[in-house]
Amino acid sequence: MDLGDQLKNLFPDHVPEEEPKSEENKPDYWLQDEPIICKYEKRKGKPVTILEGYNGADSDFKKLTKELKTLLGVGGSFKNEAIIIQGDYRDKIMDYLKENGFSVKRVGG
Repeated sequence: MDLGDQLKNLFPDHVPEEEPKSEENKPDYWLQDEPIICKYEKRKGKPVTILEGYNGADSDFKKLTKELKTLLGVGGSFKNEAIIIQGDYRDKIMDYLKENGFSVKRVGG
């Protein structure tokens, strides 16, 4: 007897709600017309990837920062209207942003 059967025995009148199945669980960010600038710098001898030019809400920008850090498994932060990711991950970040509907422009190298 699995957990579902046990719950049916305890609550025979309960009808479970079916969750609406969406095709994909993509986060809903505000998309802009201008491209996000993706550039690479070295700060204190260490490589960082910087994303600038997003003019949506700060909450969307922070959500995007968290998604990117989780995707890449690296550290980073959101400061002064820019996302700073530790390491050179321009290609992976640009692919992820394009999948989510953003336009991205690579700057430098």
